[in-house]
Amino acid sequence: MSTITQDSPVAHDDHHDDHHHGAPKGIMRWILTTNHKDIGTLYLWFSFIMFLTGGAMAMVIRAELFQPGLQLVEPNFFNQMTTVHGLVMVFGAVMPAFTGLANWLIPMMIGAPDMALPRMNNWSFWILPFAFVILLSSLFMEGGGPNFGWTFYAPLSTTYSPDSTALFVFSVHIMGISSIMGAINVVVTIVNMRAPGMTWMKLPLFVWTWLITAFLLIAVMPVLAGTVTMVLTDKYFGTAFFDAAGGGDPVMFQHIFWFFGHPEVYIMILPSFGIISAIVPAFSRKPLFGYASMVYATASIAVLSFLVWAHHMFTTGMPVFAELFFMYCTMLIAVPTGVKVFNWVATMWRGSISFETPMLFAVAFIILFTIGGFSGLMLAITPADFQYHDTYFVVAHFHYVLVTGAIFSIMAAAYYWLPKWTGNMYSETLGRWHFWCSVISVNVLFFPMHFLGLAGMPRRIPDYAIQFADVNQIVSIGGFAFGLSQFIFLAVVLKCIRGGEKAPAKPWEGSEGLEWTIPSPAPYHSFTTPPEVK
Repeated sequence: MSTITQDSPVAHDDHHDDHHHGAPKGIMRWILTTNHKDIGTLYLWFSFIMFLTGGAMAMVIRAELFQPGLQLVEPNFFNQMTTVHGLVMVFGAVMPAFTGLANWLIPMMIGAPDMALPRMNNWSFWILPFAFVILLSSLFMEGGGPNFGWTFYAPLSTTYSPDSTALFVFSVHIMGISSIMGAINVVVTIVNMRAPGMTWMKLPLFVWTWLITAFLLIAVMPVLAGTVTMVLTDKYFGTAFFDAAGGGDPVMFQHIFWFFGHPEVYIMILPSFGIISAIVPAFSRKPLFGYASMVYATASIAVLSFLVWAHHMFTTGMPVFAELFFMYCTMLIAVPTGVKVFNWVATMWRGSISFETPMLFAVAFIILFTIGGFSGLMLAITPADFQYHDTYFVVAHFHYVLVTGAIFSIMAAAYYWLPKWTGNMYSETLGRWHFWCSVISVNVLFFPMHFLGLAGMPRRIPDYAIQFADVNQIVSIGGFAFGLSQFIFLAVVLKCIRGGEKAPAKPWEGSEGLEWTIPSPAPYHSFTTPPEVK
């Protein structure tokens, strides 16, 4: 900001200049904004609203499963809830949250004034609310919303699906367009707008993980678009891509879907690795152990993610050679992932650690995400997977990866950068309450599911045999506790926005990076002149 005083001759012009370049006021600021911080904020609030929406659907699921027998909802509505819960959480909560973090942080981390394509940035956000209005409105239509699982396997989504499937397809297309535009923006920004001296191997790991994630998005989102388009034409236009009676193949659907779906899983976890790689060194007061190996590990995870899709399909009767190939490729991913976990632990080793809320979430992430990784290795073993497949064991596995993985890392990021975003320190006491309530309830919620799965309880069922009753009751209690805990998080964020102890430019003594060189709260335009990186 200019330091010109009121009585100097150019003060009036400076004020006029501010009028054009400062933050505008009112609702139009948010609708028309091209500022990366505003758009990041919009993404983060949108993702939180979707998180609560998807969470409400999970509560319906857990309330129905509290006891055996049909309690509260019709089986068809139960299936709609499991489907839309999955779609909302993946495309509405996790991915927009990471995109919001990318918008806020990447320009500040690389010393850029904004994202490279600001108008496209605005557009890529504002089409998202419409996509989800379309998706959620299908629940209120005759025949109900999508009821075929979030993976929308054919022929469930083509032959046996409700009439509102077209709305589902249309909304997924819009989400995909949004993701591709966001990813292109990230790539162009990182490649072209780094500050002088910011070489590739000086990039913060969050920036690296997002760059690699963006390439994954650009590669696989068109595959998803193709898949939903074939579902659309099979259902409404008489094609038979996935219909065996017309010469198609329902197993082909699975191949195409999972060719998108497995890289998608890494799209939802790679930015987490970048977040944890920023937080662990800051609170260990040590530089990150093995920076270069972290970059190479991230890249190799991305490459390998294209070679493992059929591990979701071991029970479809593929040849043994193919099963072995996909089994070994899947196990290979454990190597770069193990490198990352080792490096985080090595960073903490003999560091001067303090456990503020961001660090608590980061340590919980490392431990619980590793549990998810181990159960993933169990699922990778072909003969064992024949037993685990389509049971609650799979549900437990991917919720350990996506809830205690992706979502915990997003919460860690929110606590870590909130002082920079709002200019105020959050309430550490409330933050710890949120952490402990979340970490205890999330394990009560998902850990027993492993045993349900091993005992043979299938997933996506509204009713179950009596022997699973006690464990399901425990799981449901954990689910409601976890859901309620998130209102503490909402309270922390709102309280922090409204005021509190003023945050210095660098609230955490161990944090490194350009974003900590600008004042808190970050000004509307961060870097008018690019900083020099030594």
